[in-house]
Amino acid sequence: MSKTHSNRSVLIAVSLAIGLLAAPIAEAAQQLRIGYQKSSTLISLLKSQGTLEKALADQNIAISWHEFPNGQPLLEALNVGNIDLSADVADTVPVFAQAAGADLAYFAQEAPSPSAQAIIVREDSPITSLADLKGKKVAVTKAAGVHYLLIAALNKAGLKFSDIEPAYLTPADGRAAFENRKVDAWVTWEPFLSSAQQQLPTRILADGKGLADYQRYYLTSVTFAKRHPQVLQTVFDELVKTGDWLRANPRQAAEILGPLWGNLDPAIVEKANAKRSYQVRLVQPDSLAEQQKIADAFYGASLLPTSVDAREVSIWSPQ
Repeated sequence: MSKTHSNRSVLIAVSLAIGLLAAPIAEAAQQLRIGYQKSSTLISLLKSQGTLEKALADQNIAISWHEFPNGQPLLEALNVGNIDLSADVADTVPVFAQAAGADLAYFAQEAPSPSAQAIIVREDSPITSLADLKGKKVAVTKAAGVHYLLIAALNKAGLKFSDIEPAYLTPADGRAAFENRKVDAWVTWEPFLSSAQQQLPTRILADGKGLADYQRYYLTSVTFAKRHPQVLQTVFDELVKTGDWLRANPRQAAEILGPLWGNLDPAIVEKANAKRSYQVRLVQPDSLAEQQKIADAFYGASLLPTSVDAREVSIWSPQ
């Protein structure tokens, strides 16, 4: 074999080896890590139907899904970089994250759903007004949207948060305490609210109308928002379409979500979803007025370590 031919063979072999090594790198999909809760309705629908994977395929992006028990650890994971996007969380949760110095960016919100959370008592309870809550034990999930509803309701009745005995419980524990009469009232949200109304003798003492808008927010990190605007655009578009589909197909959506929500009766799921707007829209600076009310209320009740300017946040918008 000639030296020239030998050199050419070596070059070909090296080129093939480089090509084989480079191919997997070029084809490897980027991971989009999405955090969600069991009650993250629209994200749960996207996950169960594989819709978002299809929408992001052209951008060579694969999705990994990460479930969290509630909004607080979800946003903590986002803040430390363990996930890239957060599914919807109650409007109170970003306020607490902001007070803790988290560098978060809003990229979508759901229009208000004030009737999707309420303060309930047993049907035979002697409590007939918000003022009657004075001195009573009330189950509530700390830092959740219902926490703000309770503060706002007490303020309306001329009471302070210190006038009640809060029992900070998860929704499941709150339901158990309420059912077993360990608490006098329970503040909860959908679908736990409709489930309790369907299965227990209850009365609504007050819902969010006139007290708490209950807007839910989708968040990311400031860094991710700057680096991946097209990914956020795709996710936003799919959330809008899914919200539209749910409102147009409430029963079909309920049949999908029921098994995901602990085999909840689709009739209860449909009732619960009817109280949520599921209207996904962009976040506008002037829409953060409710966030400021929330921040001021928690700070005034000594439940936030520092005051918060709700406008000092990053807001993603399409290019």
